[in-house]
Amino acid sequence: MNEHHRKDSLMKTLLNKLIAPRNFNTKMDDFALTVLRVFIGLTMAFSHGLGKIPPPEMLVEGVRSMGFPAPELFAWCAGLAEFAGGILLALGLLTRPAAAFMVITMIVAVFGVHAADPFGQKEMGLLYLFTGLFFVLHGAGRWSVDHLITKKK
Repeated sequence: MNEHHRKDSLMKTLLNKLIAPRNFNTKMDDFALTVLRVFIGLTMAFSHGLGKIPPPEMLVEGVRSMGFPAPELFAWCAGLAEFAGGILLALGLLTRPAAAFMVITMIVAVFGVHAADPFGQKEMGLLYLFTGLFFVLHGAGRWSVDHLITKKK
């Protein structure tokens, strides 16, 4: 093999490692998915949900001002979607339903609460919305309670 061919082969190998589609069934992929799921779940639960259980009056009034019936109930739903849903997401337990409730809550937050706000104030809600949508579509992955419950023996 000549020097030019070896360099060309090395460049193709490097390019394939960087950009080529690949099989997402490795332990590293499981690790990455788990880290993302746990981080998003715990951040949602403790940075956003915990302060809404029980719902503060400001949250209830915000829900009321958007025209929701039974604002106390819907304020509880939002707080539970963020807190309990975040814990469930982190555990990988009932991941798809937990993520779906997170998505619904973030749709209300982004397009209701922050509808008139600049993008910078919607960004966090959009990140949670699309990360939640990913977990609704993908599920929790192999390193999760969901997988332990449903795996075939």
